[in-house]
Amino acid sequence: MRQPKNNTEPRDLFDHPESHPAQSADEMPLAARMRPRTLSDFVGQEHIVGVGKLLRRAIETDELRSAIFWGPPGCGKSSLASIIAKTSRYHFENFSAVISGVPEIRKVIERAKERKKFYGQQTILFVDEIHRFNKAQQDAFLPHVEDGSVILIGATTENPYFEVNSPLISRSRIFKFEHLTDEQIGIILQTALKDTERGLGNWRICIEEDALAHLVDTGNGDARTALNALELAALTTPPGKDGERHITLQVAEEAVQQRSLNYEKDGDNHYDVISAFIKSMRGSDPDAALYWLARMIHAGENPRFIARRIVIQAAEDVGNADPLALVVATSAAHAVEYVGMPEARIPLAQAAIYLACAPKSNASYMGINRAMQDVAEKRAEPVPVHLRDTSYRGAKKLGHGKGYKYPHDHPGGWVEQDYLPEGIKSQTYYQPTQNGREAGIKDRLERLKALKTKPGKNS
Repeated sequence: MRQPKNNTEPRDLFDHPESHPAQSADEMPLAARMRPRTLSDFVGQEHIVGVGKLLRRAIETDELRSAIFWGPPGCGKSSLASIIAKTSRYHFENFSAVISGVPEIRKVIERAKERKKFYGQQTILFVDEIHRFNKAQQDAFLPHVEDGSVILIGATTENPYFEVNSPLISRSRIFKFEHLTDEQIGIILQTALKDTERGLGNWRICIEEDALAHLVDTGNGDARTALNALELAALTTPPGKDGERHITLQVAEEAVQQRSLNYEKDGDNHYDVISAFIKSMRGSDPDAALYWLARMIHAGENPRFIARRIVIQAAEDVGNADPLALVVATSAAHAVEYVGMPEARIPLAQAAIYLACAPKSNASYMGINRAMQDVAEKRAEPVPVHLRDTSYRGAKKLGHGKGYKYPHDHPGGWVEQDYLPEGIKSQTYYQPTQNGREAGIKDRLERLKALKTKPGKNS
């Protein structure tokens, strides 16, 4: 580990002196020491800080405007703010919504106004966890953002459209941060292992491949969590006779308090487990569905991937036998984004149970497959004249819409009419089952079909 710096070195932006006044650099957590210093050191979020991207250009030219950094924990929001603090010509104030209130806000604003008035220096105010402020506290920033007293940068793990006042939203640019990928977490850990100045490069650490993979996997896109686990593993592993600290899979498991499962997110086991999960819901076994769901969650599977599979299953295997299944599934997918893990496991479980217990029909899935096959294999016939668009000038002169029968003008809201082009009329794509609510759909369609054989009957 690096030697402590002398006392004249400026304190790191996020090293709060009031919490540990005598803390040396070596005593700081590895995650704090390894914060990137420049944009070239920053890992991840290429979609917003990649070369040529708006936020990167704003940081490089020091022309930042009020912004909100929104994303999961450990994805780089505070680290990017640290880079801004180190590179900007503006004064930088770090402010935590967890430990501060309106009185502290007023003091910060007053200092910012004095700084601008007497020294001509703008202030960037970084508010960590801005969602922790209530609406009234957030309102305290608004006039000072409007008059240019401060440039506000808020960081939040919650959806700002729900948790931040609309006036602040309208005056800020929102930048959505994503979970770091396993590859990016791996780069960050490898950098910490090799860095002799701030990291563990002087510790002579030998980490097994599966141990490092476990730390990456259980980090679940959170660099801070992964670095903390790596540091704990290193601290609790004494040097061997060869002077090296050998970090095994067992040590890594103890460091994160999570057993390694035979589960690779890109391997066969990944596909086997999700397959078992899907087939358990399709087979109406809620207990099995919960077991496989728990396996994926415990192994650190991306909850968005799970949510997507549940949404697909709701339409593919439940369908119109219970149309509410799709509503439950999409609500669970939204909850994953809104709540985040670990709590999002609960709506995911609710949705999985609902789908497993629901009546089943794959008629919608089979119907679109039949239609897609016809579209791919058969000639694309023109749209029948009576179904063509009549909304633009001249359409009626072309005969569009001629002969169209408006269903609502007829009893029961139905009238016999062809809706398919020639050559396709005999096809039946949707073949409803007798399961659940789809039985009612099947009954109605059969009644309407029978009416077609009775001339003059429209309902």
